[in-house]
Amino acid sequence: MTALKAKRAQRGAEIIGWREKVALPELGVADMRAKIDTGARTSAMHAEDIEVFEHAGRKWVRFRVPGTRTHKDMRVETPVHDEREIKNTSGVPESRLIIETALVLGRHHWHVEVSLANRENMGFDMILGRTAIRGRNVLVNPGKSFVAGEPKVKAPNSTCSDAARGIGTKPEETGKRLSKGESL
Repeated sequence: MTALKAKRAQRGAEIIGWREKVALPELGVADMRAKIDTGARTSAMHAEDIEVFEHAGRKWVRFRVPGTRTHKDMRVETPVHDEREIKNTSGVPESRLIIETALVLGRHHWHVEVSLANRENMGFDMILGRTAIRGRNVLVNPGKSFVAGEPKVKAPNSTCSDAARGIGTKPEETGKRLSKGESL
């Protein structure tokens, strides 16, 4: 890419820091610290007590998101999107469950794939990998933190706000999930 093309690509891009606050409203997580990790392909979230089960002929996963100072301990149930081999921080491949969920980063809203992993010994409960931010018109400034501001979850009557209040996180309560093109 030429320098001119690079400058044009940067024009209008929003700068984010190497760590940011995010929300995962469909999972009921209103505020979680995430490391923006362009070295990681796939995003990962700390999950404990992972249990796979079947609901209406489809594979689902039940897990616990341990509480932190910014969110309470919670149990989540959601459909499994995929299962794949992902290299852990030591570079060793391991089979992980992948879920798809809405992500809110500052004023940005989109769907991401997130692997469920034990990150209890890591500094962040979530890493946001490069595929989650690719094509989103954001640039990462490795010298800045929390640039995007608080996650801006929309109107209280939206599906995601219902999920953030704990409605629709169990298979029997799940109503309409947002599709990739819908806004939160």
